[in-house]
Amino acid sequence: MQPDEELYVAWRGGDSKAGVQLFERHYPAIARFFRNKVDDDAGDLVQKTFLACLESKERIRGDSSFRTFLFAVAHNVLYKHLRGKLREGARLDFGLTSVHDLRPTPATLLARRREERLLLLGLRRIPLDHQVLLELYFWEKLGAREIADILGVPEGTIRTRLRRAKQLLEAAMTALEDGAAELRDSLGDLDAWAAAVRGQIG
Repeated sequence: MQPDEELYVAWRGGDSKAGVQLFERHYPAIARFFRNKVDDDAGDLVQKTFLACLESKERIRGDSSFRTFLFAVAHNVLYKHLRGKLREGARLDFGLTSVHDLRPTPATLLARRREERLLLLGLRRIPLDHQVLLELYFWEKLGAREIADILGVPEGTIRTRLRRAKQLLEAAMTALEDGAAELRDSLGDLDAWAAAVRGQIG
C-alpha cells in the first residue's frame, strides 16, 4: 500500500486518483471527528477538510504523519465553522464552551446502550477543546505526541489536559446520571466504552 505522504505529494501535484485514495482511506475517521460535534453539517465539513488539505500552503512537518496533518486541518475547519455560526462580535472560548452550550439539543446519534448514549451526551457537555482531545485519544487511538502536533501544543500539556478532560467527562456524566452505581462501574473501563461507541458512529 502506497504511503499517505507519497499520495499527498502526488495529489498536490495534480493526481486526482491519489486524492481519491486518501479520501477513501481517511474519510471514516474524519467523519467520526465531526459527527458528535456538528450533526447535520458533518458531511460538508469533511469535504472542506480535504479541500483545505489540498489547498494548504503548509507542509507536513518533520516526522508528523499525513493523518496527524489531516486532523490538524479538521480541527481548524471545525473551530472556524463554529465561530462562523456566532453573531458578529460574539466571542467563543473553546476551553470553556461545550457543544451542548452552542446547540443544546439531544445527540442525534443512536447509541444502543444507555451508558453509551450517556458517554456521547457527556462529551457534548464538556468544553470543546477537551471533547476533541478525548475523541482523538480514545476513538482515533492517537498518542499524546500526535495530538500535540495536531493541536500545536507541547506533549506534556496534552498529558495534563487528558487527565483534566477525563475528570470533566466523568463529572458531566455523573451529573447526567445523578451518580448511579452503574455509571461508576462503567467509568472504570472508559477505553472499552469509548471503543464501543466509536464503532457505532463511524
